[in-house]
Amino acid sequence: MADIATRGRYFEELGVGAGLVTPARTITETDLVMFSGLTSDYNQLHTDVEFAAAAPFGARIAHGLLVLSYAMGLLARTGVFEGTAIAFMGLECKFKKPVYIGDTIRLRVGITRKRPLSQEAGMVFVQADVLNQKDEVTQTGEWRAIVARKPQEE
Repeated sequence: MADIATRGRYFEELGVGAGLVTPARTITETDLVMFSGLTSDYNQLHTDVEFAAAAPFGARIAHGLLVLSYAMGLLARTGVFEGTAIAFMGLECKFKKPVYIGDTIRLRVGITRKRPLSQEAGMVFVQADVLNQKDEVTQTGEWRAIVARKPQEE
């Protein structure tokens, strides 16, 4: 997979097959506590050590949407769409494996297809895989964004 150059790539500069792997981030106890408070999702799988120990995963797990939110933040850190993203249009996401407190995640993305929309913008389709420290895919899916086209020189 060819690397995507960073910092505000235009639609024309994002080639199908290009991709990158983001920097990593470790999931902490504080992350779970803060996300539970922000979302009011106090499910025992995330907040109760004893309950979670007896549940199928054997320990507390991170909220799936917390991990997805961090994945989007990790992509933002790369700057690929900085100043060129017009709109995030949607995603499909499958949760494949749990993410535990202490796991370190990173995002692997690759451009799978593109579609021009106008002279100003195009739709970019991105395969997005959240990996843990063992290189296991914990979440996978397709993200769609509208990205600015390169301004025409006059």
